[in-house]
Order: sequence, then structure tokens, then C-alpha cells
Amino acid sequence: MIVISCFHQNVVEEITMAMCRARALFSFSKCKPTLLSPLFHFSPIRRFSSSEFESVGFIGLGNMGSRMVHNLIKAGYKVAVHDINCNVLKKFSDMGVSTKETPFEVAEASDVVITMLPSSSHVFDVFTGPNGLLQGGNLLRPWLLIDSSTIDPQTSRKLSVTVSKCILKEKKDHWVNPVMLDAPVSGGVLAAEAGTLAFMVGGSEEAYLAAKPLLLSMGKNTIYCGKAGNGSAAKICNNLAMAVSMLGISEALALGQSLGIAASTLTRVFNSSSARCWSSDSYNPVPGVMEAAPSSRNYDGGFASKLMAKDLNLAAASAIDVGRKCPLTSQALEIYTELCQDGHEARDFSCVFRHYYSGMDEF
Repeated sequence: MIVISCFHQNVVEEITMAMCRARALFSFSKCKPTLLSPLFHFSPIRRFSSSEFESVGFIGLGNMGSRMVHNLIKAGYKVAVHDINCNVLKKFSDMGVSTKETPFEVAEASDVVITMLPSSSHVFDVFTGPNGLLQGGNLLRPWLLIDSSTIDPQTSRKLSVTVSKCILKEKKDHWVNPVMLDAPVSGGVLAAEAGTLAFMVGGSEEAYLAAKPLLLSMGKNTIYCGKAGNGSAAKICNNLAMAVSMLGISEALALGQSLGIAASTLTRVFNSSSARCWSSDSYNPVPGVMEAAPSSRNYDGGFASKLMAKDLNLAAASAIDVGRKCPLTSQALEIYTELCQDGHEARDFSCVFRHYYSGMDEF
């Protein structure tokens, strides 16, 4: 008679259970494929390696783009750039950066191309216009195209479909199509220079994960927002909220001053209670309250009022497209359009406090 200890008995039971599970899996594997598909059928997923993003093309060297390129160079990427401004191109050329005459030439030299442009029409032209990224017809060299411009979601989605119909010049395994991500940013010029931008990304999740290290060389946060166009949608919603909160804070501070409360005192109240927001604790619109804010630099630099008006236009158009009533969007757009018409389009959007709410035109 053999006596088995409790410990050995447990081991025997575990082995027996494992054998049962193995037999069950073997039996299940002989079931029809339709039964297997929910659990065991995986669509092929394109896997990008870091080496596929060594050569980066960048188109759009304005206040944001030029600083993003500097951070890419610091991170060790080989960069080729293009801009319609020849003076800007010369500055990069003098730094030893490869400059190209057309977007198509950038594409031919790059594994991934990033665009940072003023408007939807500019993006569409860079992609599909003469000498554009897609000039070569259906053949494309870059694996990935990333648009960081602030544009409407519809344009992002149209371009994503167009790109997906192209064929890669250099095939990788069975994958033959390039991918596009819409990845607008938040943080402004200061964040672009410091490399602390936040990216809102729409498109293929696999491409997003592959591009994440590249994006983090220019920023500190990346948020995956879902399907193509969702990054663009997130950005215009973010800027809509930013515009409305700036108007609310400006209106409250102006009223408070009229009632005899110092702006600095009321700001401390806001930041210690429920009114606290980015416009009160980081970007205060009243001159002298926050030394680093554009309001304390005569509203120079920062995020131009004309850009805020543009983004509010995008939000208003998108609301119409989906049949959504957005009264605050309409009111904010009206105010910022008026601000631009009065000659303050180049000033930081927080100047709405001084011009619209305090009634002071002198800057």
C-alpha cells in the first residue's frame, strides 16, 4: 500500500487537471473554424520596428513645426524638411539638415512623414496636389504619414482612405499598404520648444503604438482617440472648450474688477475653488497676474486669435455636419471673429479680456 502525502496529492491533481485542459483544447481545435474565430482567429497586424522610422520627413516649419523638428534632431532621427518659406529652409540647410524642394521629394527620402500645416486646404494640397506626397500615384515609400495639423475630421478621414489605397514601394512581408494617423497637438509654441506637447491620435491602433516613441520625442503625452479623424475631432473639441473657458474667466475677472475685487485676488479665489481651470491657473488673461502668460507680455506670442477663430470655425462646421446645436460655439466664434476684424488677429487669444471685456483698444 502506497501512502501519498497531501503535498504530493495536490501535485497529482494539478497534473491531472492540466492533462484534462490539454485534451479539451485539442478537441476544441477540431471544431469548425466558425466556432474558433471569436477566440483564435486573428487578423494579420502590421508590425513596425523602430528601424523603419529612422528617416523622418517633416513638412511645415512654422512656429510649431520648426521646434518639433529640432526635438526630432535631438532625439537622433535623420530628418528631411520642406516648407514654402525659402528663408526658413535656408536656416535648416545651414544647420546641416537635409532640405527638399517638394513634399514628394520628402516622401522619397523618408520612412515616415509628419505634416504640420495651417489649414485643411494646405494639408490636402501637400498630400494630393502637384508635387505632393502622393504624386507618385499608388506607389508610396513611407510606411506612415502623420498629420499634426489642426483640421476638420472629414478631411483627415478622406486622406486616410486615400493613403490606405496606395501601395508601398518596398513591401514588408504580406503588408503592401501605408497607414495614416491624424495626430494634432496641444500645448502651443512653448510646449513645442520644450518637447512637452500632447498628441491626440486617430487611426490604426497598431500604427499609433509603433509611432508612439517618435511622438514622445516631441511631446510628453500621447492619447489614442480611436478611428481615423478622431484625433482631429478631439483637437477641435479641446480648443472649443479652451475658448469658452477663456471667455468665461475673462468675463468673470472683468466683472470682479468692476465690483472692486483685484484680479490677482479673484484669481486666487478661482484657483482655490470650483472655477479653477487652465485659463485661470496657467494662462491668466489679465496683465500682471502671471508673469509667464502672454497677457503680461502685451499679448505677444502664444496662440494667435486668428487661429482660435479658425478652430472655432472648424468646430461650428462639424456641429452642423452632425446636426448638433452648439450655442456657446457660435457665441465664441462671433467674439473671436470680431476680435480679428478689429486688428488683433496676431495677438494671443487671451487678449479678448482686454479688448472685448475691459474695452481697452490700446495695447
